[in-house]
Amino acid sequence: MSDRHDVVVAGAGPAGAQCARDLARRGYDVVVLETEPEADFPRQSNKSTAGTFPSMMSAFGIPDDVVMSYTDDVVLESPNSYYESYQPGAVLEFADFKRFLVEDGRDNGAEYRFDSRVSRPILDDDDVIEGVRYDGDEEVYAEVVVDATGPAAPLATALDVVELERKHQAIGIEYEMEGVEMNHPEYADLRRAMMLRLDHDIAPGGYSWIFATGEDTAKVGICYIQNDRHREFAEEGKTVDGYLEDWIERDPRFADAEQIDNTIHRGSAHIQMPDEMHTDRFIAIGDTVPTIDPLWGEGIHKGMKSARAAAATIDRCLTDSEKRLDAESLAVYDRLWHRDVAPRMRSRLMLTRLLYLAPNERYDRLMRDLSRTDDNTLEKANQGDKAAMAKLLHFDDLPLLGKFARERLES
Repeated sequence: MSDRHDVVVAGAGPAGAQCARDLARRGYDVVVLETEPEADFPRQSNKSTAGTFPSMMSAFGIPDDVVMSYTDDVVLESPNSYYESYQPGAVLEFADFKRFLVEDGRDNGAEYRFDSRVSRPILDDDDVIEGVRYDGDEEVYAEVVVDATGPAAPLATALDVVELERKHQAIGIEYEMEGVEMNHPEYADLRRAMMLRLDHDIAPGGYSWIFATGEDTAKVGICYIQNDRHREFAEEGKTVDGYLEDWIERDPRFADAEQIDNTIHRGSAHIQMPDEMHTDRFIAIGDTVPTIDPLWGEGIHKGMKSARAAAATIDRCLTDSEKRLDAESLAVYDRLWHRDVAPRMRSRLMLTRLLYLAPNERYDRLMRDLSRTDDNTLEKANQGDKAAMAKLLHFDDLPLLGKFARERLES
């Protein structure tokens, strides 16, 4: 056990790197294991749309030089309408953002081992994790182990902390494009906006997006959950790539647009309630839990929050005179997660399923409803506020509510 540290973090994504960054600043001996080689990082894992909000930037000290563009508005589109809401945001250059977190963590003392694929936990005689095996027979030991590997979750799965279900998996693809007509007369002005479109003809069971990165450049993609609505509207054999290509071919905003240097970002996440998030000497963070915003797929801010909650919990336990790291002591993380990272998660999951099971006509009606309310209604509904959600529901939504109730009973 000569290779021993205070904390081992598996995964150098935003959650893992932020957790290491926070702990290193507190003086802990932290080592991060990352699958990708450093020379390529983060080529394979450069998969996020990277839309976030100024509150994340300021809370975590993120510099402006990793931002591609700042936006003023969020736009929701339906097949025949749209709704605009003032909500400042930031579209990050995701690779630069991840590299910044790594370098800042290193500057504060965190050690990074790239080209180090984690395979399984090392357990003691009581089946409690005491380290990690990686790259075949390499071993590293720690007081606490953190799994930040995302949906792969090799440690959390082996420890029966998480069970990610395929039926709740969302998959997405995105291009970076230039020559996009961002102020087309038939649509909202997107030159300083993040736009999300609800339209089963484009993304059955999900949504598509255009995030401005410049006057005529944007991140353009689609994402869908493998739900009943996707199975109903999906074309047999059609891939996520095919849906994005079809949208680009049909939407007049892309008539003169081209992909920038063949840039393609792919990703997946799970939209479900977490079962557990920790056990003895072990915590799972970020998309391993999962933590992604169930409604709009925003994962950076929530992942960073989960990292900070985990770091605060570990710090609390390691500074205790008895260094209690059992599951009961680490349960502080669960409480912080439900209070600060994803409050009202069940209500928000209900709204998510209602939203993506609704037919296209219901999306047009939603735009009209939103136009008649104040901006706070959408914000509060997005936070799971039941009174705000009620303002957007109608009597003829009862079949959808019944469908959701049946799904809950079957799950």
